[in-house]
This record gives sequence, C-alpha cells and structure tokens, in this order.
Amino acid sequence: MFEDRKDAGKKLAKELARYKGKSILVLGIPRGGVEVAYEVAKYLDAELSILVSRKLPLPFNPEAGFGAIAEDGSTLIQKDTYSWLSREEVEEIIREQKLEVDRRIKVLRKAKPLPRIKGRTVILVDDGLAMGSTMKVSINLCKNKEAGKITVAVPVSGESTAREIGDMVDEIVVLEMPPFFQAVAQVYTNWRDVQDSEVIEILERWKSKQN
Repeated sequence: MFEDRKDAGKKLAKELARYKGKSILVLGIPRGGVEVAYEVAKYLDAELSILVSRKLPLPFNPEAGFGAIAEDGSTLIQKDTYSWLSREEVEEIIREQKLEVDRRIKVLRKAKPLPRIKGRTVILVDDGLAMGSTMKVSINLCKNKEAGKITVAVPVSGESTAREIGDMVDEIVVLEMPPFFQAVAQVYTNWRDVQDSEVIEILERWKSKQN
C-alpha cells in the first residue's frame, strides 16, 4: 500500500491539506515516524520537531511491550502487567527507557526543548499504530502542555487501536486499516529499522530548508 515511509508521508500529507499554512506544529515520533512527519510538515508548511516516547519492552520478548513512557514522564502501564512482571522489574525497565529517552533527546534533538505546544494545533505523526502505547503517552504529554487541538495522523492502524486513540484526541487520520492487521510493516513494500543517523539527517535537511 506504501512504497516506503516517504511515500506514506506524502499520501498522509494530502489528507491533511486543510491545515496547510495554518501555523501547525508537526511532531514526529522517532525513529520511524520522523520521515513521515517530514513529508507532512513540508507539504503543510508547518513547524517540525520530534517528540520522544518509548515502548516499555517485555524482557522475554522485546518486540512486545507492556506500556510506554514519554519525555515528560507520562507513563502508561497495562493493567495485567504485574501478573507476569514484578514491581522491581517494571521499575528497572522504566528506568532503562528513561535513559534511552534522554539519550534520544540529546542526540536527535540536540538537547533542545520541545517547541511551544500550549494553545497550538499539534499533529502527532508515526509510521503506524500497533498497540498504540507510545502514541497514547505522546498524546498525554501534549495534553499536559495544554495543546489547543491534537490530531493524530498515521498511514496505518488496526481498527480497535484507532478507536482507542480517536477517543483521546480531537481528530485521527488513518489512511489504511487492514481487516487482518498484524504489524505496521505489512503495508510497506520497503520496511527497515531507522537509525539515529537517518533521523539526524532528516532533521538537518529540514533545518537547512528553513534557512
């Protein structure tokens, strides 16, 4: 359905055309959401930055998670987590992910603070929603910072996750909701993990475009 994240970003941007030129803040969630967000911000002539949030991975299955944490400390933990993890294990994983959040802020955003969010229309962008935990804590961060309006925009999501996220925000835009949704990667012809260096290059490209 999408060639790659750039293609997905261009298609997503067109669905958000009503925001063009309206001083919108686009926040990409690293790493995968940044290239998508770049294309959205470019098309909308918006401000672009990144909002760092991290999945809390299960120690015995790092691809799966039991929640997420955002850079302001907003944390989500699934209800049944303590039935298979001890409180000490959960606290240790949260501590580790806080360190990774801090590292990403330092490396990817050059330790700069988030742009002003209060009173603004914010579009949160990722390359897709699986469980949606990182997006949920990102939404909570924007609410804590008193965003005027929050829109979530993603190329793909499962239906139930899209409903949950939609109930949290003013608007959600999803291009594809496959009936047999298993993973975000299934709608991309070219899918691979994004490296820090690629995120930095995208943000540098954006910076040079503004000068």
